[in-house]
Amino acid sequence: MASIREVAALANVSPSTVSRVMNGTANVDPEKRERVLKAIEESGFTPNEVARSLFKKSSKTLGMIIPSIKNPFFTELSSAIERTANQYGYRMILSNTGGNLEKEKNAISMLVSMNVDGIVLATSNAGLRSYLDNCKTPIVTIDRLISKNASGGYIHCDHYEGGRLAAEHLIDCGCKSIVCVRGLDGISSAKERFAGYLDVCKENGIKEQSIICDYDFNEGLAMTEDLLKQYPDVDGIIACNDMVAISIYKVLHRKKIRVPEEIQIIGYDNINLSRLMTPEFTTVAQPIEKMGVKAARLLIKKESNRQQEYIFSPELIIRETTKLQKGADAQ
Repeated sequence: MASIREVAALANVSPSTVSRVMNGTANVDPEKRERVLKAIEESGFTPNEVARSLFKKSSKTLGMIIPSIKNPFFTELSSAIERTANQYGYRMILSNTGGNLEKEKNAISMLVSMNVDGIVLATSNAGLRSYLDNCKTPIVTIDRLISKNASGGYIHCDHYEGGRLAAEHLIDCGCKSIVCVRGLDGISSAKERFAGYLDVCKENGIKEQSIICDYDFNEGLAMTEDLLKQYPDVDGIIACNDMVAISIYKVLHRKKIRVPEEIQIIGYDNINLSRLMTPEFTTVAQPIEKMGVKAARLLIKKESNRQQEYIFSPELIIRETTKLQKGADAQ
């Protein structure tokens, strides 16, 4: 592969002239420009993108680090960020870490070495706090909080309100024995949703009932079997996300337990699949598209600031897995 000096020699110009032609940083005599372009074509010269990004102080690239590509919430969020990046002439590099701390550290190091303009990070690993404090690349954390100080901004939905919306809706649907399927304890969003559910239970004199489950379809299948044994009188279930809600429905359908007549189900996130299923799933919607657009724009427009928090409101979407009692206000 030819070097920039070899291209310059072939075109009979200086290396700086070749750089100006490639980067468009200054006017170059048309005749010299044609010689340079011809020399680039003849030599097969390919500019080093990393070197070019260092020169321009921008690689026109964003990084996205997610814990699970199998979770449709993160898939849809990544798509929203990539679409927005593309609109501004940026690319996006996606890293799927499985929530592994070392993989997350390696992903950040790789993205920093590639001189990305910023990183969108979704993680629950508190072990990254000190690591992020020393990172010079802007980082926006999204959905899950590990440290406001270590991020270039924190974007999330009001998960406490989301937990309240789910519990209040099942009460409006006449449920008396509501089980909250909680996300893992180390996830900030899961804690906040559960706190909203607990407060609604206290306010309405309803016994708190819960079970822990990861945000995973197969985990949801096994969890549902345990839930039905532990809470045989359950008539309403709040799932930790829509994929788990779907797995709950699958087990109930196999056992010939009717939804919503015998047990009502509400999911969380409002992923596309929740409305494509039959029945369509009642869910608490996160504004996934808006959150992704905000994250990308913060980094592209250099608007991210430490300790800045951006909170989006959840929305109750009533479909076919719940049924309001007569006289209850539809939302």
